[in-house]
Amino acid sequence: MTPLPKTKEACKDKLLNMLARDAYRFGDFSLSSGRTSKHYVNCKPVSLSGLGLLLLSDFLLEKVEKTALAVAGLTLGADPLVSGVVMRAAQMNRSLDALIVRKEAKGHGTGDWLEGPLPSKGSLVTVLEDVVTTGRSSLQAVNQLRNAGLEVRRIVTIVDRQEGADLTMKEEGLELVSLFLLKDVALKAKSF
Repeated sequence: MTPLPKTKEACKDKLLNMLARDAYRFGDFSLSSGRTSKHYVNCKPVSLSGLGLLLLSDFLLEKVEKTALAVAGLTLGADPLVSGVVMRAAQMNRSLDALIVRKEAKGHGTGDWLEGPLPSKGSLVTVLEDVVTTGRSSLQAVNQLRNAGLEVRRIVTIVDRQEGADLTMKEEGLELVSLFLLKDVALKAKSF
């Protein structure tokens, strides 16, 4: 494995290169939002690689609210993100737990929507996402967390596709924080 870059700026550039090379495609695509696009971003090849998750965990953790007791996200895209971020937090002696939000209630046992150690009602949770387009899946996670009595104010995403999610979040009283914009990833991909 190549050694980690020495500066934070070089690490962020390395991460952008990985996203542009391994997560981005140009063509004709149907998105989960129902829209069509010339740009497709699947962050899993990066978030499920050791180096990718290491870099992502550091940058995502920086954006998690300091008073948050947990990070959460909708399965499947957020699963490695919440796991990586809480592991990185533990390495830094920060207490933070992970919650995975199901796309539908568990069909057996307790019928739970959430997996992981639930903080007490009223606790602040930051939602993590791999890619946002309209923000619909982020809101699905937020609604389940709020239904469980938790407070959500911020969604942190790896890539914002710049197709209205920021406005959707604002209307819901949420802040959307992005590590990268689609235009940055697409521009970097042209250099390969």
